Amino acid sequence: MSDDTGLTCPARGATAPAAPIRPASPSGFRRYERTVTIGYGADTWAAAGDAVVRWEVKRRSGFSVIPADGGGLRVREGGRYTITAGPGRFTVREPVEVVAVVETGDRCGFAYGTRRGHPVSGEEAFIVHRDGDGRVLLTLRSLTRAAPAGPW
Repeated sequence: MSDDTGLTCPARGATAPAAPIRPASPSGFRRYERTVTIGYGADTWAAAGDAVVRWEVKRRSGFSVIPADGGGLRVREGGRYTITAGPGRFTVREPVEVVAVVETGDRCGFAYGTRRGHPVSGEEAFIVHRDGDGRVLLTLRSLTRAAPAGPW
């Protein structure tokens, strides 16, 4: 599946970063979701929210994230980025586009979809949210399958 913007992911926002419970997944995609508690209180909430919208989950996992459309590092819907991983000639470049952003009083995060040239087809979401007891959580969601074309 591909659209005129070069996206190879399922319908925009299929990982539903604004929703506490993700809806049914498109067929043919592998679904993943994991939620962990990362701390408690307003300070943790503020720091985690700021970090997630600046790609810190990917960057602290060893990836580089570079705006590919002249924009800044902070996520914005429609923003295009190149995620890179690996040393030297073994570097993998992953073109992506932010397809959904959520920033409310208790939920902050985004989802990106893969673009042509990415080794997989799908969407990944990073969501920081908090509950009524002050617990701050991080949820990762993804939908993936083999890319429709390419050397992979």
